[in-house]
Amino acid sequence: MSGFDVEAVRAQFPALAQEAHPGKPLVYLDSAATALKPRAVIDAVTSVYAQDCANVHRAVHVLSQRATARFEGARDRVMRWLGAAEREEIVFTRGATEAINLVAASWGGANLQPGDEILITELEHHSNIVPWQLVAARTGAKVVVAPITDEGEVTLEAFTARLSERTKLVAFAHVSNSLGTVLPVATMIRRAHEVGAVALVDGAQGVVHARVDVRALDADFYVFSGHKLYGPSGIGVLYGKRALLEAMPPWQGGGDMIDRVTFEGSTWNDLPYKFEAGTPAIAQAIGLGAAIEWLEGLDLDAVLAHEAELLAYGTERLSALPGLTLVGRARKKSSVLAFLLEGIHPTDAGTILDAEGVAIRTGHHCTQPVMDHFGVTGTARASLALYNTKADLDALVRGLEKVRSFFG
Repeated sequence: MSGFDVEAVRAQFPALAQEAHPGKPLVYLDSAATALKPRAVIDAVTSVYAQDCANVHRAVHVLSQRATARFEGARDRVMRWLGAAEREEIVFTRGATEAINLVAASWGGANLQPGDEILITELEHHSNIVPWQLVAARTGAKVVVAPITDEGEVTLEAFTARLSERTKLVAFAHVSNSLGTVLPVATMIRRAHEVGAVALVDGAQGVVHARVDVRALDADFYVFSGHKLYGPSGIGVLYGKRALLEAMPPWQGGGDMIDRVTFEGSTWNDLPYKFEAGTPAIAQAIGLGAAIEWLEGLDLDAVLAHEAELLAYGTERLSALPGLTLVGRARKKSSVLAFLLEGIHPTDAGTILDAEGVAIRTGHHCTQPVMDHFGVTGTARASLALYNTKADLDALVRGLEKVRSFFG
C-alpha cells in the first residue's frame, strides 16, 4: 500500500520477532488491551534511566534539567497530537481511568447537585461508568444511560432524547473497546452543549485509530492512555479547556501542585501542575512523547487505510466461518472483531488459539453492561493495530478452525 510499509513497521517491534510457543510465531491481536512498543519507545525509556535519571522541576543540576526538558517536551508533543490550544491544557495522569476519576472528583464534586444528571452510554468501559456512579452518590446527582442498538450503535435520537436542562455532564467513548463502534462524537458534543452540559470523551481507543482535534470537536475534556498509543503503561493524559481546569479545585495534594504551603493554608501552582501532585511518571511521559514522535513519522492516512482494510478483511473471513457470530456490527467501526462460537466458551477458544500462537482477549472486556445487552457473559475479541497483517487474520481463522474441530 502506497505510503505504508507494514513489514518495515513490524520490524520496529521487537515483541513480534518472538515465538509465543515453540514453533508458533506470535500473532498479536490484543492491541485494544495494550499495544506493543516500537524500539523508539523502548530506547527512549531506557535512556531516561541510563542517562537522565532525576526528578523534574526540582533541581538545577544537569540531569534534572535534561529530564525536565524531555518531560515538558513530551507535553508539547501531546498538545500538538490532540490539537490543543496550549500546553497548560495537558495534564499527565496514570491513564485514562485516572483522568476520568480526576474530572469526576474535581469538576463533578464542585459542580453537581441533587437532581442534576450525568449522561453516559450503554457501551462505556467500566472506567467511564463507575467514577460517575461514585460522584453521583456523593452529590445526589443521577446517572442516565443512552441505550445501544443490537448492532452496537448509539443513535443520535436515543442520545438526544435523554438530554435535558438537568444534564450537567455527558461522558462517552470515541471508539468502543469491546465492539469497535465509532461514535458521532462531534455531533454528540454539540448537542450536549445546546443544553448547557459539559462533554468528556474517553479517547483511549479513539486517539489510536482516528485523527483527533479537540478544538474541532469542541470537547471540554478528552482522555487517553499511553499504553494503547504504543507508549508505556502508567501514563495517561487529561485534556481540558483552560477555563474549566482553572475553575476546578485540586484533586490530590502534595509536591509540585502547590505555590505556597503554611499550616494556616496553602495556595496552588499554575496549570497544569495544579493537578500533578508528587513525582510524576517521568520515564513513562517521555516514552509517550517518543511514541507520538514515532507515529508522526508515519503517513497517518495510510495507516488508517491499512487498518480499515484489515477490519474489512477480518470481518469477511470470520463471517464465513460456520457457527461464528460477530458481536457488534455498527455501520462505522474501527479495529475490533468481537465474536462468539456456537457451543464453545470464549475462554476455551482463547486457550486453544494461544497454543497456536494467536493472542486474543476473552471475557467481558470491562464492559459488563454491553455483555448484558447481548445476553452473554463475554466474547472473544481480536483487536487490530497498524502492525497487523492479513496473514495474522488468516492465522486467526486457521486457529478458530482448530477450535471447532477440537470440540467436534
